[in-house]
Amino acid sequence: MLGFDQRAATLHDTDILVVGGGAAGVAAAVTAARQGLRVTLVEKYGFCGGGAVAGMSGTICGMYEASDAPDSRPVQVVHGFLDEFVRLMETRGGLAPPVRYGKTFTRVHDPLIWRDVADALLEDAGVTVVYHAVATSVLVEGGEHMEGAVIFTKEGPLRVRAKLTVDASGDADLVAMAGFPSFVGQNGKVQNPTMIFRLLGVDVDRFVGRYGTDTIMPDEISELIREKNVGNEYRLPRTKIWLFPTTRPNELLCNCTRIVGKDGRELNVLYAKDFTEAEIEGRKQIREYARFFRDNLAGCENSVINDSGVQVGVRQTRQAKGVAMLRNVDVTQGTKFKDGIARSPWPIELHTGTKPKVEWLINDFYEVPYSCFVPERGEGLLVAGRCLSAEHEAVASARVTAQCFSYGHAIGHAATLCVRNGLAPRKLSGADLRDVLNRDGARLD
Repeated sequence: MLGFDQRAATLHDTDILVVGGGAAGVAAAVTAARQGLRVTLVEKYGFCGGGAVAGMSGTICGMYEASDAPDSRPVQVVHGFLDEFVRLMETRGGLAPPVRYGKTFTRVHDPLIWRDVADALLEDAGVTVVYHAVATSVLVEGGEHMEGAVIFTKEGPLRVRAKLTVDASGDADLVAMAGFPSFVGQNGKVQNPTMIFRLLGVDVDRFVGRYGTDTIMPDEISELIREKNVGNEYRLPRTKIWLFPTTRPNELLCNCTRIVGKDGRELNVLYAKDFTEAEIEGRKQIREYARFFRDNLAGCENSVINDSGVQVGVRQTRQAKGVAMLRNVDVTQGTKFKDGIARSPWPIELHTGTKPKVEWLINDFYEVPYSCFVPERGEGLLVAGRCLSAEHEAVASARVTAQCFSYGHAIGHAATLCVRNGLAPRKLSGADLRDVLNRDGARLD
């Protein structure tokens, strides 16, 4: 028996269709709409933010360079659309000052204010937003040219025809639907997801006074976790953890879970079974860590779980295979490109085992070339966000929030140039795009 849907499809024409409302999708949609194009953004939740909000990653990472100096101060090296978003978050009280994160700094945001700022930017730019909507198939002419997508809504199918489509899904969903080249992790192995939560009722001053201002917790806490794991008093699979004071009083943002399958595998949320298992296991782990904090950490004696991610935070799934590939060595050596359209000073973070591996790039940054966002095969499509074409360790650096804002800013301009000039994305000069970005505040040169 064939499945069917008897509801009539609604037709919608647009210049640019953006699928996914994370940092990259919002930046791409707003940037293109400001150039006078008709832009439609489709998002599966009822709000924007992606991993930063639904996954509650809670920080804007990747803004500042790293330094070995113990008394270093924040040095911002990423600009453009990010600057505007940061300013709006600050104006609304939704962004904390920079806090120490190992050798660099990050900024904790309020996820509710993140949603409000995204809504305001999209509305002011004139973007047509469709919430609670998911792409179920793509419109492809001749097997090669994408012309939009079919979107599921509660009203019925929405058939969107677009001159250019941006896959900002995070998972390269449209790339895969079209059958364009993609890959998953390192030979199919991905970084494990995490369940992030917020802890309320914390005496933050006493907590910081005891453990210091670095949000990567000291060895004292890691050793205590190892000690308490003996004898099954607690079940705490990760010993190196990150705890961040937030913009709200008496609250910590907690990034500490390590979610693997019952069979020991790193779970891959592309698979429905793995996604479900990750959610259930994540909720179990946050209860254990919250109990451990309450029983053992200074300032946490009266704390309670305030909130957790709408879903597990996803670090890596499917990526587009692009015209170019950001290599691991590009990250570690600070490679610059003539068609570089985004900067990143963020370290490689590999979340495997009980302690994440962190590889720093000191007093420098690398660039990500435009061609990493152009699919190796297929026309009418660009990608943006963490599904860029990058090697396994490279994407462990390139996937974070500040860079996703930069990718969206660049791809919004790229899409505009392609639509206005009748160009295929692979024919657009990355160097010319870089010039456009510099004129729009990216400060790449």
